[in-house]
Amino acid sequence: MLRFLTAGESHGPSLTAILEGFPSGLKIDINKLNAELKARQSGYGRNSRQKIEDDKVTFSGGIRGGITTGGPICMHIENKDFENWREVMSLDGEINTPKEKIVDCFRPGHADLAGTIKYGHKDIREVIERASARETATRVAVGAICQQLLNHFDIKLACHVMQVGQVKAKSQAECEDLNMLMSNATKSEILCADKNQSEAMIEIIKKTWGEGDSLGGVVEILVDNLPVGLGSYVHWDRRLDGRLAQGLMSVHAIKAVEVGDGIEASSLTGSMVHDAIYPAQAGDKLSFARKTNKAGGIEGGMTNGSRLVIRAYMKPIPTLVKGLDSISFPDFKSKKARYERSDVCAISACAIVCKNMAAFVLAQALLEKFGGDSVDQINLSDA
Repeated sequence: MLRFLTAGESHGPSLTAILEGFPSGLKIDINKLNAELKARQSGYGRNSRQKIEDDKVTFSGGIRGGITTGGPICMHIENKDFENWREVMSLDGEINTPKEKIVDCFRPGHADLAGTIKYGHKDIREVIERASARETATRVAVGAICQQLLNHFDIKLACHVMQVGQVKAKSQAECEDLNMLMSNATKSEILCADKNQSEAMIEIIKKTWGEGDSLGGVVEILVDNLPVGLGSYVHWDRRLDGRLAQGLMSVHAIKAVEVGDGIEASSLTGSMVHDAIYPAQAGDKLSFARKTNKAGGIEGGMTNGSRLVIRAYMKPIPTLVKGLDSISFPDFKSKKARYERSDVCAISACAIVCKNMAAFVLAQALLEKFGGDSVDQINLSDA
């Protein structure tokens, strides 16, 4: 079974990911992998940390001569900012935290309060460091490898920012060319394929930045050429839409996930929602056809041959320059929440993370259905 673990803290020496169950024989393009990491660091509204880090992967297992061996793939991403936090984040020596780096107040919207109580910590920083969205760099590294496996079988993924605050761009669910979509999106500082709305998104982020507040938004992930039948209807935990939702909901600040027209469909009648099925026409890849894709490519927990359409909804970043009311620690008295270096809006980074989390879940489902210890043993021709 394909699975992964991550380890490391935001200001520790490095982040690590171990990807287990990946087939042998796939040539890994390290430049494409690192390009995904760079894309995660980009986007208007990010904080100064992105100027310090230059995320790149180094391998220490599972790769030989640039080709996967079938063994666990171990990846490391250096935290260059560790040099500025060496005394605070010492692994085996004495911890010496300057006054300005002591965290003595819970930040509403973060894991601070629940995490400190859950693990019985004496220092809120123990929670901040592991709960930080910096951890998503490892997930992008894992997803980037999974994307290369999917691409090997002509499965294509794309993502873009559909909304920031109240500024909305159109869904690209009916876009004909996903490569063109990604090309247009990457020309934008906010990863929005609509140039006019991209500029409006940047303006609202700039305004919110000046007010000491933060913003969230909506990202859309699109996937083409998935074989019919990934996932299953026979057990609740194998339904692909549920697994995709879990994967995306695990991304920091994601509070809702939609497949296809899920939200709008809840207020319509069945005849307006479900995608009619027709006989295939000459030249069709499948033995059937559809004129609509309101289901977003999933029916009964399985891929149905149509484009996969998923949207993830990100809440505003909870660290605010104008701190919210909170309580201090360990005495639990009234206090304004402390500002910890943070983004104003990380929606473009979120899109990259969500795309790569979707890639992992889809690669996992692909290997479950078609098996194979090596890439050569995986045969989708009968799908």
